[in-house]
Amino acid sequence: MKGDPYYDGVTIWRRVQFKRSFEKELCPSFAFSFCDMSEKPFQGKTALVTGSARGIGRAIAEDLAAWGANQVILDVKQEDCDRTAKEIAETYGVKTIGIACNVINSADVDAAAERVKNEFGGLDFLVNNAGILRDNLLLRMKEEEWDVVMDVNLKGPFLVTKAFLSMLMKAKSGGRVVNISSISGLLGQAGQANYASSKSGLIGFTKVVAREYAKKGLLCNAICPGYVRTDLTDALPDAVKEELRKSVPLGRPGEVKDISRVVRFLCSDDAGFITGNVIRVDGGTVIGM
Repeated sequence: MKGDPYYDGVTIWRRVQFKRSFEKELCPSFAFSFCDMSEKPFQGKTALVTGSARGIGRAIAEDLAAWGANQVILDVKQEDCDRTAKEIAETYGVKTIGIACNVINSADVDAAAERVKNEFGGLDFLVNNAGILRDNLLLRMKEEEWDVVMDVNLKGPFLVTKAFLSMLMKAKSGGRVVNISSISGLLGQAGQANYASSKSGLIGFTKVVAREYAKKGLLCNAICPGYVRTDLTDALPDAVKEELRKSVPLGRPGEVKDISRVVRFLCSDDAGFITGNVIRVDGGTVIGM
């Protein structure tokens, strides 16, 4: 359509140049995700995700690796860590190691920190993702069910964060800690006195770390996922999954990528003025809080 400015070659070229300039200068994360895939914003940085051999933890590790971050896969079984580390290294071309570690054992955690320091020289991103469930009604809940959930879900992040804190504070562009909590820590769920308490405690821990180390350039935030599809939730009875789906205003469960992309954002330069926050990724389940 000759003469139509919309189809004029110069006009189109200018629009393309403006679009690229806007994406790169004003929306660098958007620009990377959809435009120049050769850019690696996390190149030269190192991330450790606890509980990252599978599920949400693995998705987080993969998303950070896709942006160039070297990876420490930390989980309870060495063979699972090694398998995931190998697959991520081959897929994303980043240095990746696997470390078997019980996050409630301070000796294990300290040994992991020493190895990370020797292998990578430091740590830029820490994601406390490891967690367990032992659901039961309060009157039926055994003391050991309470203890083990509190240990893994709350003591674990305490020990891991403390062990890596000095490295995170030395990170060149500011260390990042992201704690994976849960909407159960906001709402309280029947049958989850232990789990809800541990996840609520993790939110408090997040705010304390953010406040204590803000002047050191360390940012600490929490994410509260809602109903997310994982191997564990996929194994639930169909009737239970349908009830969970109905509880989500968006009408669907979340995917692991919905969580991992928020973690990636919080580790990016775009989140440089965000700390001590609790971000709900729940499809609107906790609207109004």
